[in-house]
Amino acid sequence: MAIYSTLFSGPVNAALLVFFMAVRQRQLFAGIPLGEALQAVAVTTVLALFFLQLLRVTRRKIKTRYWNGPGKVLLFPCRVSHSRLFPQKHQFSHSYLVAGIPVGFEGNAGGLVSVAAKGKPDCIPWSSLAPRVRKAWYTVDAGDYLERGKAELGLRGKLDEYLQTQGVNPTTYPYAYLVTAARFMGYHFNPASFWYLYDADKRLAAMILEVNNTFDERRMYFLTADDGRTTNEAGQSECSPRNSPRQTTFKQSWPKDFHVSPFNSRKGSYRLAATDPLGPSMQGTGPISITITLVSSKGHPKMIANLSPAGSAAIDPCSMTASQKLGFLASWWWVGLVTYPRILKEAARLFFQRKLHVWFRPEPLDGTISRTPTPTERQLEPIFRRYLQHLVEQSTTPLTVKYTAAAGISSPPQFLLSPTTTTPAEEVELKILTPAFYTRYAALNNNGDFEAFISEQPNDARTIWVSHPDLLAKLAPKKTKKPITPVFTSPSPSPSSWFDAAAVEYACFEMIQRLRRRVRRLGRGVSGMDAYVLEHETAEERARYRGAVLRLVLADMVAFGVVPVLEGQAVTYTVDVDAPFLTGYDHCDDCQRQSGSTYSLVCVVPKDKLTVNGPLKKWEGKGSSGKSVWRWFCGDCGSPIAHDPDAAPEIIALKGGSLDSEIKKTLKPDTEIWTAGKLPFCQENLAKPFKHMPE
Repeated sequence: MAIYSTLFSGPVNAALLVFFMAVRQRQLFAGIPLGEALQAVAVTTVLALFFLQLLRVTRRKIKTRYWNGPGKVLLFPCRVSHSRLFPQKHQFSHSYLVAGIPVGFEGNAGGLVSVAAKGKPDCIPWSSLAPRVRKAWYTVDAGDYLERGKAELGLRGKLDEYLQTQGVNPTTYPYAYLVTAARFMGYHFNPASFWYLYDADKRLAAMILEVNNTFDERRMYFLTADDGRTTNEAGQSECSPRNSPRQTTFKQSWPKDFHVSPFNSRKGSYRLAATDPLGPSMQGTGPISITITLVSSKGHPKMIANLSPAGSAAIDPCSMTASQKLGFLASWWWVGLVTYPRILKEAARLFFQRKLHVWFRPEPLDGTISRTPTPTERQLEPIFRRYLQHLVEQSTTPLTVKYTAAAGISSPPQFLLSPTTTTPAEEVELKILTPAFYTRYAALNNNGDFEAFISEQPNDARTIWVSHPDLLAKLAPKKTKKPITPVFTSPSPSPSSWFDAAAVEYACFEMIQRLRRRVRRLGRGVSGMDAYVLEHETAEERARYRGAVLRLVLADMVAFGVVPVLEGQAVTYTVDVDAPFLTGYDHCDDCQRQSGSTYSLVCVVPKDKLTVNGPLKKWEGKGSSGKSVWRWFCGDCGSPIAHDPDAAPEIIALKGGSLDSEIKKTLKPDTEIWTAGKLPFCQENLAKPFKHMPE
């Protein structure tokens, strides 16, 4: 058991063990050149990991779910080719594997491809050496597509939600088929996904192109065939007989407004020609053929990208034998892992050999999903939101403000009304285009003036969209020369602790002001948001705010603006809910063991509203229900954070002790769950006891 625990305690420990053994027995490698030895070790390690995972999969009985709807789960071996026509000619081609998924299917297809059930992650981490296998080799998780998160909706639910944002009734397209690069053992790099949408007659009627760049940004293009550009291979209109055996080609064009490559500007347009992989009548099985042409702003074709069959037909994983699966995995397992390195290789050739001009990344436009917020940006967003509400409440002009947070922050649009608002009132909408807004506003805007902050941003660096910029002057904070003094809430601290807190707060804000003036001279004194935080926020929020802003201005000085260099490794999380579903004591056996006590104080919240940052680790155990329960804890200090039960995938139980001090003080536990495991000497009796979980 000791040997097993050592070998399977994690990939880092296993690698260190191999390294130390090699050092101890270095005389065995004395005659081998160092370069060849390192190469042999790398190849051996990769192959050993691959065959170990193969062994784990083959030892587990796969329960295949069969799909009765139109289309089927397929694997499409393809080739991707890029041809750049000007200003320098350049072309390359490489293998690429995509999966075709009928939207609505959930389950396992032959042990090769699986689609996560709603709310359940569905992948094998590539680095996992644990002897237990959960899912298939290639996985598709709804949380990776369209709007970030919301995996509990499933692919169909997320598609319906997106169509509604485009003003389309989801019943217009009752059938859909997703072609995407699936995760391989948890690893995912997916430049583009293609959604084929079919009408009630099972004819291709629309497409969604979901494009991801290497900056973690995403843009969806909803394209319809309303202009009559959907034709079959003979050039005939889609209105030709429904049972025509010819494959339909979908054609469309649209303006370019998303930064994908540093060697192309954001100007120009795209042209698409894509064949229907399920034609005719959603009974086909490929092939995949997609051609996208980038057209310059002057109307000249600039680059052509093509996804075409690699020679072999589409593969049905449910009909493959064990030997066929082994051969397929041996041929294709590495393809998805090298997609990103291949992109970097071609980018280097374009830059060093072709000498192409590099366009720096502009900030995303409205309609683009921005990158995932950093921990510092998540800390600043709720403070900015409350500050904006404070400004609206102080306005003497009847005003209605609609505020939309940056993508990745699970907060619905909020409507803020000034006290003097009557109907009709002037309306202004603020939409945060990128989470970088929060850090730039806090660190670089030293006078709190919205209008000045926005006007000084170039168009390509704009981080906020405002419907009526002229109305921003009515939200300007009152100028203040208020000295920096701490504001304490009850209970009042002792004089000595007051002095310590006052000194720390004064020193931090003085440093922030001085460093701000060295970064950018937009004003002097305490900024509007600084003044709001000092006057209205709790001591804990003030400390969090000044720490975040201080890191920002210091990073600009000493770390080229890279804030993570100055950030700690503690796990932080936020939950965008007004209140938990329930707050109470959990008497299940797993909670007793994890807490080392008679029960655990938990706050049950929707899992999709939870965002976690930092070195989180998970451990799988068995709960009182007999199903898996995942313990979440800090990978640095080991503090427990949450319990994630497979028995209830839509919710998660946060550990009450991990919440901020001010929040913990307001908790009012009134529920007991899993009282079936309550220890006989426990004297706690709350108002709402449940033998298991409440319905």
